[in-house]
Amino acid sequence: MNAATLGLFLLGFAMLVGGAQFLVRGASSLALRLGVTPLVVGLTVVAYGTSAPEAAVSWRAALAGQADIALGNVVGSNILNVLLILGGSALIAPLAVSRRLVRVDVPILLVLSAAVFGVAFSGSIGRGTGAVLLGLAVVYTWFTLTESRRSDPAQVRSELEAAAGSPAGSLGLSLGLVAAGLLALVVGARWLVEAAVGLARSMGVSELVIALTIVALGTSLPEVATSFVAAARGQRDIAVGNVVGSNIFNLVVALGGAAALSPSGVAVSPAALRFDLPVMLGVAIVCLPLLASGRRLDRLEGALLLLAYGVYTASLMGLP
Repeated sequence: MNAATLGLFLLGFAMLVGGAQFLVRGASSLALRLGVTPLVVGLTVVAYGTSAPEAAVSWRAALAGQADIALGNVVGSNILNVLLILGGSALIAPLAVSRRLVRVDVPILLVLSAAVFGVAFSGSIGRGTGAVLLGLAVVYTWFTLTESRRSDPAQVRSELEAAAGSPAGSLGLSLGLVAAGLLALVVGARWLVEAAVGLARSMGVSELVIALTIVALGTSLPEVATSFVAAARGQRDIAVGNVVGSNIFNLVVALGGAAALSPSGVAVSPAALRFDLPVMLGVAIVCLPLLASGRRLDRLEGALLLLAYGVYTASLMGLP
C-alpha cells in the first residue's frame, strides 16, 4: 500500500472531522444570534453539521464520476449510524426515545429509505430525483422550524450545548469558524475521495466496498463523537435524534445533492442494489419497532445492533 496515499486518506479524515466541528460551533452561534430557537439549531445544525462530511465526500465523488463512492458513502453511513453508533450508545447507557422521533422522524426516515431503494431499481438516481430530495430537505427543515415553537428554549439550549459545545464568543469568531469549517470540508473531501480510489486499487477491492466501510466510518466520526458523548452525559435523546436526523440528511442532502450535481446522476451498481440498499432499508424498518417498543433502547438491543454490524462488515469483506 502506498504510504503517501494512506497519509492523504488519514489527513482527509482529519480535515473532515475538524471541519464539521468548526461548522457546527460557528453555525450554532450564528443561528442563536439571529434569533433562531435552539431546537431548530439542534435538529438542523447539529444533525446536519455532523453529516456535512458525508455530503462533502458524496458531492465531490459525484463530480469526479466516482458513483460507487458517492452512493456507498451514504448507504454505508446510514447502516453504520444505526447499527454501530446507536448500538454503541445503548451499551454506554440505555437510551430514551422521544415521542416525536417515533411518530415523525423515524417514519420519515423509513419512507425516504424505501423511496431511494425504489428509484435505484432504474439503475441510477437521476438529477430530477436529486432535486426532489433537496426539495424535501427544505420541507423537513421548515417543518422542524414550525415544530420548534412548541418547545422550551432553555431546555433545548442545554441539549444543544451538550451536543455541540458552547457557541463561539464573538460574531467574527463565529463567521471565521463557519468559513474554516467549509474550507476544511471541501479540501478534506477532495483528498479523501482521491485517496479512497487509490486505496481500493492497491488493496484489490472495489470502490464500493471502500466507500461502504472505511469512507463511511470516517465521514461518520462526528456522529460517533456526538452520540457517544451525549449518551455518557445522560443526554440520551440527543444520541438517538442525532442518528435519525443524520440519516435523513444523508438521503436528502448528501445523496440528493450528489445526484443533482452529476450530469448523469448517480449510477447504482448491481452489487449495491442486490445487497447494500436492501440492508439500508432493512435497518430503517427495524428502527421503528425497536425504538417504539417502550420508547427505550436497552443494552441487550444495543449489543444485537453491534453484532449485526459485525456480520454486515464481514460479509462485505468476504469473511465466513
